[in-house]
Order: sequence, then structure tokens, then C-alpha cells
Amino acid sequence: MSPAGPEAPELDLAGVLLPVPTPFHPRTGDVDPTALRRNLARWLAHPVRGIVLAGSTGEAVFLDPEEHEALMDAARDVVPPNRLLLAGTGAESTRQTIRRTRAAAERGVDAVLVQPPAFYRGAMTPAVLREHYRAVADASPIPVLLYQVPPRFSTVELPTGLVAELAGHPNIVGVKDSRGDLEALGAMARAVPEGFQVLSGSGAGLLGALQVGACGGILGVANLLPGPAAGIVAAVQSGQLEEAGQLQERVGPLHRAVVAGMGVPGVKAALDFLGMVGGAPRPPLRALSEGDRDRVRTALAEAGLLSPEEVPQ
Repeated sequence: MSPAGPEAPELDLAGVLLPVPTPFHPRTGDVDPTALRRNLARWLAHPVRGIVLAGSTGEAVFLDPEEHEALMDAARDVVPPNRLLLAGTGAESTRQTIRRTRAAAERGVDAVLVQPPAFYRGAMTPAVLREHYRAVADASPIPVLLYQVPPRFSTVELPTGLVAELAGHPNIVGVKDSRGDLEALGAMARAVPEGFQVLSGSGAGLLGALQVGACGGILGVANLLPGPAAGIVAAVQSGQLEEAGQLQERVGPLHRAVVAGMGVPGVKAALDFLGMVGGAPRPPLRALSEGDRDRVRTALAEAGLLSPEEVPQ
């Protein structure tokens, strides 16, 4: 639920956080910290709440442990203390998740986002997941957020009852829900204790999520429209629902066309068109075809980010 009154949590997640793509060097294919810092400077010029490294949009499953650490080191140099720096640390084993989480804490990360283990999907019962998350939270020096990964990925679903139960752990402070199901998100927000923070992972439904109890979002589309995405939360907080609706009408179509429609390769191509560093995804993901790149440019133009002259006819 959204924090209210004087009981605001120590880690206030209200607002929009960017799950940033990981730039790779075009010749070597290695993580490119210089490019990441350059992108961060552009994003942080907008009123976003913070940055999330090594999430789904950051191709976390393709990164080596030392690359996770290099990203965190590079970002900590740039992200100021008044913004949040989060990192994805979920792994298939509890042991490895704890190791990654502790490494993030050592590098000054404010909180971690932990996806559920899913390779042995049939064995991941609520009891197993409860034990896993409690062990991670007990061992973590920093706050933990649960991560309900988008259903189109290989994942398991965290039942609402399990999330509500885990929300009682003092070191589990929130959840990112990327299912895109507004009714399910609302049910989760009603089930968790006051002060437990629910974040939407869907740029198409941010306004609706805020209206049913979310306090903000971790949104792939905010990499492309950071100001308008953050503006939706600010407008709702100030009671300007008409303005929030207008911003949502701009953000939603770009989410559907690029983030939901083309995934990581689409977001990276869009960054290239916007003068930032996107680059190619890491194999086996493939860069977009020329036809899809044209569709990305069209979507950016329709969102007011490119002029019509920049879109092929």
C-alpha cells in the first residue's frame, strides 16, 4: 500500500524507478561502464525516484558476477544520495542470491530486487518460496523487494497470500508486480500491511495501479519517457488526475509498442534513436530487424520524441 501520513517508511519507494538496460561494448561485447554512466547522467536529469540495475530490462540473466559488480560500482559513482540505487540479485539458489545481495550491499546499493527461482518450477511451492525469501531477507544487510516477473518470462507466480505473509518480515519492504493485471495488483495492495510498498511494472497501467494502491512503478518505458512517467505519480500525489491521465495516454502506447511489443532489443534500439547508448543485446537475444527498427522510430515519433522527418515513409 502507498505510505501515508507520518508513518512513511525508511526506504521510500514512491515514484518511478528506471530498470536500465545494460550497455555492451560494440567490439568486445563486455559491459561498458562508461556508456552506463553517460546514460545515467541523462536519466537523472529528470525527477525519477531512482535506478534499478540488473533487472529483466538489464539482461541480468546474461551477466557474469563480476559484471554485476562493475555495473554497481559505475552507477554508485553517478547516482546521488537523494536518489535510490537498486539492483536485481535473484538467482536460482538461495546461496547465490544471498551472495549477490551481500555484494550489492557492499557496493552501496540501497535495496535489492529479488525474482523467484524458477528453473525447478514445479518444486517452487509457496512453502519453498517462503523459506527462500526469508533466508535472503534474514541475511541481507539492506532491504529486499519481491519481484513478480512478467508472465511471458520463465517464472513462477507469487500468490497474494504468500506476498502478504512475507510482507510481515521486517526486511522485506515492497514488491514489483509486472503481471500487468490491475485487478490482481489491487488485491495484493489490499492484502499487504500498511506501509508495505507495491510498485507496478507496467507502463501501460501505471495510473490505474496508483489508484488501486501502488505507490509508484519500475517501468521499462520510463527509460524513454522518464519525465512524463514520473509526472504521472507526481500528478496523482497532487490530486491532478486529469493531468495524470493525459500523461498516461502518452506513456501507455509507447510501452505497448516498444517495451511489451519488442522487449529488450526494442528498448535498446529506442535509446540509440534518442541519442543515448542502447546498442545490441547480448546473444542469444538478437538485435531488431530493419522493419522493427522503423516501427520503433514511428512509436517514438508518435510519443513526441522524434520529429516526423526522422521516420522513414
